[in-house]
Amino acid sequence: MSVSDIQGLLERALAGGVAPGLSAAITLPDGSTQAFVAGACGVADPAPIAPDTVFWIASCTKALVSAAALELVAQGRLDLDAPIGELLPHFADLQVLEGFDAAGAPRLRPPRTAVTLRMLLSHTSGLAYDFNSAETLQYLGAKGLSLVTAGAHGFPLVFEPGEDWRYGVGIDAAGQLVEAAAGVPLAEHMQATIFGPLGMADTTFDPTADQNARRAGLHARLPDGAFVPLDPIPPMPPGLRGGGGLVSTPTDYLRFLRAILDGGAGIFSPATLAHLATPHVTGPTVGDLESVIPQMSHDFRILPGMEKGWTLGFLQNLADLPGARRAGSLAWAGIANCYYWADPQSGVAGALFAQVLPFADPRILETFDAMERAAYAA
Repeated sequence: MSVSDIQGLLERALAGGVAPGLSAAITLPDGSTQAFVAGACGVADPAPIAPDTVFWIASCTKALVSAAALELVAQGRLDLDAPIGELLPHFADLQVLEGFDAAGAPRLRPPRTAVTLRMLLSHTSGLAYDFNSAETLQYLGAKGLSLVTAGAHGFPLVFEPGEDWRYGVGIDAAGQLVEAAAGVPLAEHMQATIFGPLGMADTTFDPTADQNARRAGLHARLPDGAFVPLDPIPPMPPGLRGGGGLVSTPTDYLRFLRAILDGGAGIFSPATLAHLATPHVTGPTVGDLESVIPQMSHDFRILPGMEKGWTLGFLQNLADLPGARRAGSLAWAGIANCYYWADPQSGVAGALFAQVLPFADPRILETFDAMERAAYAA
């Protein structure tokens, strides 16, 4: 199988009920990009998926916001190791959750170490999500809060800052730091410094009427494999945009990944690229997620048994994947089953977007793996 076979691969996946529709793109060492689409925008929307169909990319937002924060660090406008409460006073009173008393009330204590931007970007701050942290879910329930009503500053720390790795809402806080340092809303800063310069015309926090008309529908997969339409995700409130607020297309997203592969493309400094490519924390379970909300996510055990790292923006495999990405590649995902990787050694990158919950759908992951291997097959 080779790149030319990816279209057939997607069509076979759709025929097998993998998703209502899929959109993918590959960029090759010569800088060229090829797009592939299959299926419909939704079970209730027969419009065919097109290269400009817009997807909610959820946590694929994180790498872009992390890169924006790192550029402000390179410019001396943010400090990786300063307490975030200095710029964001509402984060100054973060508390470590130590458990719950007999009545179910949270037991909290002040952290011994202040949370920093470096911790936020590396997911070592102690801020988790509700779907991957039973203690966070219980805390929010005890407080009568949700992800949206709590905001990142309303979450507890599930461990002492800097002492573990847990995927969570830290990049939402990083997005607020970007706003504080830039002096403008996150959307405005990202448009001016990344989306506009890279020509990412369909990447935005605030989709227009035209972009909404081109959106793929969000779906839940039922246990019998059938798909049920879900309401579209509305624009995220300002404080929660950094971690998952963007819509985009695979070809747009590859403009960002291509810039990373091409030495920054005049957008990202050498210091930013170094932070994005250097693991901050390593281990065989870095990047793994254990779900406590099964309708949101399956357990996610990426590259099992392989030593992995988390940079200040990406998951990184520290060894070659035979027939696929090389050591040092950068990758991550979005909860509606959007996936990407970028391989600096080979100059290859790719993205596959769906709009299906729960996350880590085994058949979509199999399709992504097959697509990636096709990109490397000469």
